[in-house]
Amino acid sequence: MSKEEVLLNEEIRLKEVRCIGEDGEQFGIISSREALELAVGQDLDLVLISPNANPPVCKIMDYGKYRYQAEKKQKEARKKQKQIEVKEIKLSVQIAQNDINYKVKHAREFLENGKHVKFRVFLKQRELSIPGVGLDLLKKVEEMLEDIAMTEKEAKLEGRYVNILFIPKKNK
Repeated sequence: MSKEEVLLNEEIRLKEVRCIGEDGEQFGIISSREALELAVGQDLDLVLISPNANPPVCKIMDYGKYRYQAEKKQKEARKKQKQIEVKEIKLSVQIAQNDINYKVKHAREFLENGKHVKFRVFLKQRELSIPGVGLDLLKKVEEMLEDIAMTEKEAKLEGRYVNILFIPKKNK
């Protein structure tokens, strides 16, 4: 049974259940038919909340209202989550110094706006045999950004790329 699959009312076909009222009142261990009659008498639903207990536990509640409030809580939790945006800047080994300066200038703007910046150096054919050139280039970039950013992930070879991730320094 998945998390979303909840047994309600007539779907509960157990011999005996421990029944709990809407306000937490204990009805004790009664037959599922009696528990359903109690729920129907109060215009509420009988919900199986703990099927693995011995005996299984059912609660009398307004299931529609319960689901609505649970979904509302989930939406609120998602609203409060902070989305981290990662900007990616690609470089090659034969990049000119003024191009590096230009890309670092953009990285500074992203970092000032609170975004994370990932630099990638693509290694072509022969460059793969000497990945140190990509690492050296990223070390140069790291020195240019050390006043505004700190490295979250050190420069490292991943397949054909050498990657490094910068996060903005926290202002005091």
